Amino acid sequence: MMRALRNGPLTAAVIGGLWAFTIAIIVAVVMSFSTGEAFRPFFWVSLGLGAVTGLITLYYRDARVLVAALAVISVGLGAAGAGAILVGEGVSLTALALANAGFALFAAWPLVVILRSLVPGPVDKHQWEEAVIRFLTGFGYIFFTTAVLVPFYVMIMTSLKNQQDLLQNPLDFTIDFSKGWGLLRSYFELFGDFGFGSYLWTSFYVSVLTVFITLAFSIPGAYAVARLRFKGRAAFGRSILLIYMVPMIVLALPIYIVFSMTGLRNTIIGIVMIYPVTTIPVALYMLQGYFRGLPAEVEEAGLMDGLNRLQVIWKITLPLALPALASVSLYVFMIAWNEFLLAFMLLDDPAKFTLTRGVASLNSSEVPRQHLMAGAVIATIPIMALFLGLERFMTKGLTAGSVKG
Repeated sequence: MMRALRNGPLTAAVIGGLWAFTIAIIVAVVMSFSTGEAFRPFFWVSLGLGAVTGLITLYYRDARVLVAALAVISVGLGAAGAGAILVGEGVSLTALALANAGFALFAAWPLVVILRSLVPGPVDKHQWEEAVIRFLTGFGYIFFTTAVLVPFYVMIMTSLKNQQDLLQNPLDFTIDFSKGWGLLRSYFELFGDFGFGSYLWTSFYVSVLTVFITLAFSIPGAYAVARLRFKGRAAFGRSILLIYMVPMIVLALPIYIVFSMTGLRNTIIGIVMIYPVTTIPVALYMLQGYFRGLPAEVEEAGLMDGLNRLQVIWKITLPLALPALASVSLYVFMIAWNEFLLAFMLLDDPAKFTLTRGVASLNSSEVPRQHLMAGAVIATIPIMALFLGLERFMTKGLTAGSVKG
């Protein structure tokens, strides 16, 4: 069966058709969002054009000629109402031609690269797998990039609209730059009328405090599990993450009752007390693996030089563990910054809202949708910038403790 499938023309036609249909979907979505007009892929035409293009690449591999030829055919079919990209009423011929030309470019050119290992007739296992892997890799990049960027794009574009624009065409995500600073009206109103500056500050210092408290407990705990010998050490090390087997929603009611009885509900102190409960186990797990990877001889040398255990940790272990500490701190900060359930359950006073709780308060029929989207952008941008700026440190710290010394 597999040998029958390992046929150059058959593989090229199947991959070409699937790739072209994927590109047709992406181009239709991009054109719809960028123009506010209706574009949609034509399954059978895009599939057929892709299959034919895939077969041609087995015999002719000049990408520029293939793109030009496919563009002429696609635009011609589009003008006749049967192109790979179809349009609604009122869409200009220029936009139609641009959509079909974009389809030709991103369908034909990559297919030359994807199918370059194939030849007419039977192919061996290596050639077939190479083509399939290239296709799956390209499809994966497109799928996950689209899944991430499209919601983010819609969120940003919606936040720059006004209520009238959204009511006229909720699916129009184009921007009228002639409005100038008026595009940021929703953001100005959030900070001026809804107190989002206070929400940002509260989330920031709550997250920072959570990081410090988490490290204060997890560093000695992880070091003890990694270095010291005591009864139950192995069982404790393996069971650190068992707390995550209990969903937080199950603990919501007991936490709410206890915090209400003790007067900690609707207080920042209560939030700072409960957040580390969710972050300490994962920090312990991450740090113990890193501490085990550090050479024990260095610490033993410090003990022989007269240092006590705490001095060894402070002067030797922690400096060596800075990459792991940085990654754990970033991870804990992200957890605290994005936490919603506990904040939603425990905070009622708008003056004490964290950012996620403040964004949730905008989810109301009385608040325009663009304000909700602007709030989501404000909550997302800082943590995204922090992660992208420090991602290499986080990756280094996470992988450093993955191998025991």
